[in-house]
Amino acid sequence: MKKIFILMLSVSVVACSSSDSDTPTPTPVPDDFIRAVDVSFLPLIESEGTIYKHNGTAQNALTTLKNAGCNTVRIRLWKNPTDAVSSLPEVKALAVRARQAGLKVWVTVHYSDTWADPGAQTTPAEWQSLSFTDLKTAFANYTSTILTEIQPDIFQIGNETNDGLLWPQGKLSTNEAQSLQLFQAASDKIRSQSPTTKIMLHYAGTSGSDWFFNKVSSISYDYIGLSYYPIYHGKNLTTVQNTMNSLGSLHNKKVIIAETSYPFTLGYNDFTNNVLGLDNQLIPEYPATSEGQKAFILAIKNLVKQSSHGIGFCYWGGEWVAFRGPTSTNGSPWENQSLWDFNNNSLPVMDAFSQN
Repeated sequence: MKKIFILMLSVSVVACSSSDSDTPTPTPVPDDFIRAVDVSFLPLIESEGTIYKHNGTAQNALTTLKNAGCNTVRIRLWKNPTDAVSSLPEVKALAVRARQAGLKVWVTVHYSDTWADPGAQTTPAEWQSLSFTDLKTAFANYTSTILTEIQPDIFQIGNETNDGLLWPQGKLSTNEAQSLQLFQAASDKIRSQSPTTKIMLHYAGTSGSDWFFNKVSSISYDYIGLSYYPIYHGKNLTTVQNTMNSLGSLHNKKVIIAETSYPFTLGYNDFTNNVLGLDNQLIPEYPATSEGQKAFILAIKNLVKQSSHGIGFCYWGGEWVAFRGPTSTNGSPWENQSLWDFNNNSLPVMDAFSQN
């Protein structure tokens, strides 16, 4: 009887072992939906002693974002800024930190020494006297340097290039052929040097976006990026979604809300004039409260997910707290739209970055 019992036990153990070994390993769920935050001012803000917090305890801002579900950081790059802010060395160091935190890197290359947007695309000072041929060469070489130094996961060719870049030579409305040559030169360099890097072209708003993306339809790129701020681009989220669907379908591209934000208060925490501070600048359904801010970003996230071509969203200025104190007149014009409150504690809007 003892031998029979031992034999039966052995068979049972073998059966269990076989069953365990046959259990399939769960397939990891791909995390392809971009949930990004632009953190370009983070090195400057940290250098002046600001401490970010989560639940009242000091925590690295990148850690807080990663734990919330953010999977990508967007970083602005200026060619030769007057100080170190957004310079190549600073951006490279921040990109290293981001990857160490488990985040992908999206670099927004302004191709300017300062802010580039629909109203200004100022050619870097060192390139301003170049012929177009030499400008295109310098432009392509700089693009190559960025790829080598930073190795971004996403490379954004210009920032809010509604009318091209590197004005006047690359202005789309007046020098279309040259403007397209510049976009193509950057794209060719990225494709050849870093084939896995995704290329984004970026437009501010929805109105006129069809004109721009029709113009650049010959350029090889992956993502259509759109800025959307209710204060500038209207308060109708359906228009945003319809624009995404239309552009994505027409050009067979993935579409991302590349910049957006919303206030958690209309108050202020320093004496730097805020960009947004009036009730009539809000969408009525989303009040300027911590829950209203969260609800707005969840609405953006959901409309992108529901879009036939949506690939993600990015919160802009989330790190830009009032870092120079309450009396500062050169601090933050964005502290009431930050992802951290006036005590530098992370806000409920962080929940909107979850993978679900």
